[in-house]
Amino acid sequence: MKPVDRSEILDYVTYDERRAQLRAQALAIKAPRRVLLGQWLALLFENRDTVRYQVQEMMRAERIVREADIAHELATYNELLGGPGELGCTLLIGIDDEAERAHKLQQWLALPQHLFAELDSGARIRPTFDPRQVGETRLSSVQYLKFAVGAAAPVALGSDLPALSVRVELDAAQRAALQQDLDTD
Repeated sequence: MKPVDRSEILDYVTYDERRAQLRAQALAIKAPRRVLLGQWLALLFENRDTVRYQVQEMMRAERIVREADIAHELATYNELLGGPGELGCTLLIGIDDEAERAHKLQQWLALPQHLFAELDSGARIRPTFDPRQVGETRLSSVQYLKFAVGAAAPVALGSDLPALSVRVELDAAQRAALQQDLDTD
């Protein structure tokens, strides 16, 4: 997927003036790209629109105006995009209780290797992930993943980690959104 270019980014004042409309559009784009895996896991598949929104939100929140800082935000968030035949996503592990979260992040240390995207053929594709987000004793609660699925969107997503076994079939809107992202340059 083509990275978001600097020319597509508004200054934070202009963005703030248009934020209500742009936020509503971004949330509508994100909705079919958010897949809940059981009680604690959510996968948010990223595309150019979601990345542009994240960059704009960071610029607004941090009042970023220096070109070097904007370039850094773009480089950071563009890394989330998949390449040809890839779907990039953010895995969010949401456990409210701090003690329970700490325990599960230790227990689920191998989770990234046990996630999968299931194709129509039944093949399970494992993601690549950023090893910097996995420590020696615990997992980060936010992971950046890429699934090399080829030309067709997956039909299901899941985990086969014994402590966290889950499989979720994607609905038609989710499959269509992911297919659209695969079909985009």
